[in-house]
Amino acid sequence: MSKIVEIQTGVRVSLERVAEGSASPVTKQGAFYVFSVRVDTNDVREYSFTQRQRAVAMRKVLIGHIQHKLSKSSRKRVGVAS
Repeated sequence: MSKIVEIQTGVRVSLERVAEGSASPVTKQGAFYVFSVRVDTNDVREYSFTQRQRAVAMRKVLIGHIQHKLSKSSRKRVGVAS
């Protein structure tokens, strides 16, 4: 179940979709499966795995962490919209 929050501009957004948008899809580069995650404006982290299943699983975990981080920061600033 996705939470919808209202940001400072008054627009309502889904935290799940914002978190999904901050992670790139898993791609194969040579012998590795690679994806990157934008944690902050200037902080982009790249992860590489030898097995696709592990890369996909870790991507889901990191998206969950980003979603949790966004929900905590949105509660501090604006609050959860009903």
